[in-house]
Amino acid sequence: MIQIFRTIPEFRNFRKNLPREMKVGFVPTMGALHEGHASLVSSSAKENDITISSVFVNPTQFGPKEDLSKYPRMLEKDAEILEKNGATVLFAPSTAEIYPESPSQIGFTIQSLGDKLCGASRPGHFNGVVQVVSLLFHIVRPDNAYFGEKDFQQLMIIRQLVAEQHFEVNIHGCPIVRESDGLAMSSRNLYLSAEERSQAVVLSQILFYLKEHYHQFKDADAVKSFVSEQISKKSVMRLDYFEILSEKGLKDIAVWENTEKPHAFIAAFCGNTRLIDNIPLFS
Repeated sequence: MIQIFRTIPEFRNFRKNLPREMKVGFVPTMGALHEGHASLVSSSAKENDITISSVFVNPTQFGPKEDLSKYPRMLEKDAEILEKNGATVLFAPSTAEIYPESPSQIGFTIQSLGDKLCGASRPGHFNGVVQVVSLLFHIVRPDNAYFGEKDFQQLMIIRQLVAEQHFEVNIHGCPIVRESDGLAMSSRNLYLSAEERSQAVVLSQILFYLKEHYHQFKDADAVKSFVSEQISKKSVMRLDYFEILSEKGLKDIAVWENTEKPHAFIAAFCGNTRLIDNIPLFS
């Protein structure tokens, strides 16, 4: 039976009594778990003596007009998924437990890694992500932590956080898990109507096509025109951004250059739901 802790003191009491030689894996989540999350937990369970997961819908990473209030919360179901895939401990604190002062008086500011892609579309989002991940690392003290590559920019920023703040934790990026038609799994897919769900798959279709046919495009502008055209054909879709950036440092590069491992990133609104996806153009 998975152990559930809801306060920091009770979790810390549990954590300090673990054997020092025990290797601890950690999977932080916001809940509404799916097979993508399950794959992270499974990876951790295979590589560590104990796997701890957290479920916390972090308010500091949501903008004032975003979906904090309606973000799906289903802790009982989440606990079942975690246990089934090898987690033995769930840390599920309240907002007041993590942020006893509201608004929080201490935060982070992300520099160049956070000023593009989702950072440009959601100002302050990554400041909140880094704030809560830093807090969770301090509380959980994991040896290894697992994050999905669907949130690729987030993964890069967390790696930078660990390097600059000298956290003693290894960060593992895990491959995107997709539905049978290619759509990247996301908790926000629960928001989609049947029509929106049928059209949302265009995001992965675009990325898969570019991976196979990038040589046919003259330059980056031609690629962006193609992407915009494909999105505009779908009545419920609206492009937020499309960029081709280097895997390291997220720098602007040309699609056909492999010197810096080009990566394609896309975000679009499907109805009112914002979805993201990405793919390496050379593998």
